Amino acid sequence: MPPTTNYTNPTTSNEILIMAMTRMVGGICTAGFSTKPHRESKLQWVRPVKRFGTLLLDDVRDEAGHVIAMGDVVQFNLQRSTPNSTHCEDCLTDFIERPPRILRQLTADKRADFLATHCDQNPAAVLHAHVRSLCLIRPNELWATIICDSYTGNYQTRLGFRLAGQPYPSTQPERGLPVTDLKWRALGRQWLTESGAEQLSLDHTALHQRLGADIIYLSIGLSRAFEGKTWTLVIGVHPVPDYTTIIHYDQP
Repeated sequence: MPPTTNYTNPTTSNEILIMAMTRMVGGICTAGFSTKPHRESKLQWVRPVKRFGTLLLDDVRDEAGHVIAMGDVVQFNLQRSTPNSTHCEDCLTDFIERPPRILRQLTADKRADFLATHCDQNPAAVLHAHVRSLCLIRPNELWATIICDSYTGNYQTRLGFRLAGQPYPSTQPERGLPVTDLKWRALGRQWLTESGAEQLSLDHTALHQRLGADIIYLSIGLSRAFEGKTWTLVIGVHPVPDYTTIIHYDQP
């Protein structure tokens, strides 16, 4: 059975459960689940986009000035799907006339239940076939690296994982994949500051212990194509129970 790629119509309710708030070159990207069913991802993913350029911080604020956060249920003025090859989840959105409206945030119990019941049934469609660009997974094993070079200021957060017996990335899995999740990147800076170190490496057990997490889910996304290549990214880190940290948007 071929993978489902029917993303032709956005959800009629325009409500999105935010599963990714990420750092991009020159801006921000957000994505999440709509209320529309999907055979493989349970609910259809939507990535709100502008007609031109990337989203800026002010685009993801509500009228009160609050920045959209992971786990928020947000009402967007979705207009029409603009599927772009692999990025079939793109949906042209008006951020000017009707700014995003934060309706509520999932409670801890509802969040845990949602994550447990909405993992992708065919993550290979994203990780290998590249016919979709967003999925939610529960890895069998995880490892993390957080690095900040005090000389150059270069900051990196990376996560590697094993899913269905296969390591990701498949080459040099110990390096992990880039993490663009703004909240996770903020937590990484906090951990480095607390430890007084320039680098932290955490295996599966150490990562869960440090987070106080029983389970960790990941939102996975594919980058935009550049010179014919796309990259797999970790765009959301979802431990259960969740963690708190302060996001400094001027230092993503």
